[in-house]
Amino acid sequence: MAVLTTETGAAPSAEEPPDTGARHRLTAVTGLAALSLDAMASVAYGPEAIVLVLAAAGAHGLGFTLPVTLAIAGLLAVLVASYRQVIRAFPDGGGSYAVAKTHLGRRTSLVAAGSLVLDYVLNVAVAVTAGVAALTSAFPELYGDRLWICLVVLVLITAVNLRGIVDSARAFIVPTAVFIGAILVLIVVGLFRDAPVSTAASAGHASVLADNATTVGALLLLKAFASGCSALTGVEAIANAVPSFRAPAAKRAMRAEVALGALLGVMLIGLSVLISRFGLQPVEGVTVLAQLADASLGHNWAFYVVQFATMILLALSANTSFGGLPVLLKLLARDNYLPHVFGLKADRQVHRHGVVWLSVVSAALLVFSGGDTNTLVPLFAIGVFVGFTIAQTGMVLHWRRERGPRWAGKAFLNGLGALLTGVSAVVVTATKFHDGAWLIVVALPLLVVVFELVHRAYGKIGERLGVGRIPEPPHRERSLVLVPVSSLTRLTSEALTAAVSLGDEVRAVTVCHPEPEDRAATEALERDWALWNPGVDLVRLPSERRSLGRPITAYVRELAKSEPDTRVTVLIPEAEPAHLWQRLLQNQRGAVVAHAVRRDTDAVICRLRFRC
Repeated sequence: MAVLTTETGAAPSAEEPPDTGARHRLTAVTGLAALSLDAMASVAYGPEAIVLVLAAAGAHGLGFTLPVTLAIAGLLAVLVASYRQVIRAFPDGGGSYAVAKTHLGRRTSLVAAGSLVLDYVLNVAVAVTAGVAALTSAFPELYGDRLWICLVVLVLITAVNLRGIVDSARAFIVPTAVFIGAILVLIVVGLFRDAPVSTAASAGHASVLADNATTVGALLLLKAFASGCSALTGVEAIANAVPSFRAPAAKRAMRAEVALGALLGVMLIGLSVLISRFGLQPVEGVTVLAQLADASLGHNWAFYVVQFATMILLALSANTSFGGLPVLLKLLARDNYLPHVFGLKADRQVHRHGVVWLSVVSAALLVFSGGDTNTLVPLFAIGVFVGFTIAQTGMVLHWRRERGPRWAGKAFLNGLGALLTGVSAVVVTATKFHDGAWLIVVALPLLVVVFELVHRAYGKIGERLGVGRIPEPPHRERSLVLVPVSSLTRLTSEALTAAVSLGDEVRAVTVCHPEPEDRAATEALERDWALWNPGVDLVRLPSERRSLGRPITAYVRELAKSEPDTRVTVLIPEAEPAHLWQRLLQNQRGAVVAHAVRRDTDAVICRLRFRC
């Protein structure tokens, strides 16, 4: 009876089931920790964004904080319900890109993908700078080193993600749980307060309420709604990374999506209720969340727990991008819109090229901004609103085509979501255009152009390779193997042994330069060759220039013309030292020849490594 063996020749153990990679995938809980940090952390700046806009209408304007938040919570419910359907309909991930590709066409799908890529990259930079800003607020002496601290934090998050998304999720479960618990305790305790326990955090800080208060009009409320929608960034991350979950992946991802929506909605509404209850006003230098913690819990250890938990989660919320973007890049690579290297998956189910690329681009943004959050925030959230709008619109078409149970109601909800997020995208872009949002307006079309150029290049390559067509049957050709040599050593013998095993004819070639020293060396090689008599001809290739690759490539081209039915192989022998540092001692002649032959001929290149 035949026995199946592994690559090492050993039979698989009966006690050890094959590793399907499930242990390197997410559960609903770890998925919430790995992919929801961006959304969870947004409660630190979402309500504040609303308050800062409404402050233009004075204390009367702040009274609309809760209604605006309830509208955002309603939109959140629509988005969560929509993305649950996206997860069910597109279990391979991709979110708005997958929806648009199926229902809105190729070009729209690329706009969705580009917006997601920009949002993910900016999320990393904004999250890291915001977390470090919270740190430097507590320790002002670190302010001058904030850029280096940002880069160190980015390196740490990248290192954790290179070990696998499950390891990153496990590492972030505790800070996520502490943050959620702290915010929920803050809300519950605050609901039993009739007045703020403490105002020490805001004491001595100037109010930002407008002296000449404007009236509360539709435009102001719309602007407050659009600014507060920054709290919705990250809602789409779970739908983008469905393949990262354990089977049944779609069900686990939908549970995580619902849990995210419920927690985020409760925290947003709860904090807004407390803002109205305590009559808080925004002040310079102190966040609204810090004022709420002070008013609800008092200026004690609990206040600092909330602050430090917020600081840590803001910095770690960059992990949402590391969980979602590599999966999106894999899908784009699969569809030939990005280099195929982004589709490669390493051990622990990690798309390492996507993780490293995200880290490098984010580091460049951090250097560009000098580690300053305010430089990056105007660029943030526009991309995600574009993605929301495209996904919602695509799901409307999905329901019209599928026409399942209660499809009209689902299509209405998605249509309403598309309208609201579309308006928000326009308002945010218009209000932040001069603050830097114009960069996104320019970068998004450029990114789509890059996708198209890559796709066109792969199309040309595929046409030449005959992808999708049945190729001609293989046929045997005469094989000629060329072996570059410069001296007689054991390496030369090993190379010729390999060459005569590969080809019908073998020729050794040596390049001769006109200098007396070189001519003498070549003549000595020819004498030794004749005495050795390996049964292989030695061909001298004269060269007037101090070049090694050009004479060999010229000889290969002459052979291709004179013997068109012969398959030429250039076998390049190279010594490989046992120790890495010893490789610095090599002359790299083999690499020079290989590069020249690959660039200028169609010959097959074979590099024989001889370990010594």
